Amino acid sequence: MSRFRLLQFNMQFGQVWDDEAPNTAPIRVEDAIAEIQRHNADIITLQEVEQARPDGKQLNPPPNYTRLQAALPDYHSYFSYPQEDKRELPFGIGLAIFSRFPLHDMFHEYIPSPPVEFDFFGKMMTPTDRLLIGAKTHIDGREVALLTTHLLAFFMLKSSSEVHGGQRAQVGQHLQAAKLPTLVTGDFNVSNKESLLAEYEKFGFGTVHKDEITWRRKPFVLDHIFHNAPWRCVSHEVIPTMSSDHHALVAGWNSLISPRVV
Repeated sequence: MSRFRLLQFNMQFGQVWDDEAPNTAPIRVEDAIAEIQRHNADIITLQEVEQARPDGKQLNPPPNYTRLQAALPDYHSYFSYPQEDKRELPFGIGLAIFSRFPLHDMFHEYIPSPPVEFDFFGKMMTPTDRLLIGAKTHIDGREVALLTTHLLAFFMLKSSSEVHGGQRAQVGQHLQAAKLPTLVTGDFNVSNKESLLAEYEKFGFGTVHKDEITWRRKPFVLDHIFHNAPWRCVSHEVIPTMSSDHHALVAGWNSLISPRVV
């Protein structure tokens, strides 16, 4: 095949970045769409597609996902919300996969959050559950698996995913069980990336990058594209954008390594 490109992007429901007032910056979904389109990727994985509504109400059809579908007419796609929850805060929710190749065996899986209490403007809260979605497709005549997730930012709750490792471990179960060439992308929200990388390396998965900062709010490497041995990544780039508080992460492959003949 010709060059295969994957875009990983937390689009923060279309809220643009403003250095002076990031939390009150305007929502311009069209800016996020333009950012996604310009990378001309074959596979696109997105987090925080929609903005959470009051009392956790989820709009159907999802408005931002619907706009993305219209803007990307040549792609097959799959979207899922997390579980509806009245505790949801007005941030980003929902995951999507867009693919130039037909998708099949789509699924979503809820990822429980532990009852870690935190103060949100004077009110004690506990976090809502997270989400992982997946699908399969064919590239170069070979079936491949695609997964994407958005885990809880324990560092924002004055805790750590090393202490509360259940979410990382639940994703890791998919890595450990992987039989196909598999790509696992997302916003892993881990400030100490070394512990996460070591955990997933045990299952034969590496990340396309380790050091480039992907988040504007703090100098953390939160976004990753993990892959197992059949993939041979030939390029990657973290691309700054003002259309989100996350940067875009793009990786390229020339081919899949042929399976060994026994």
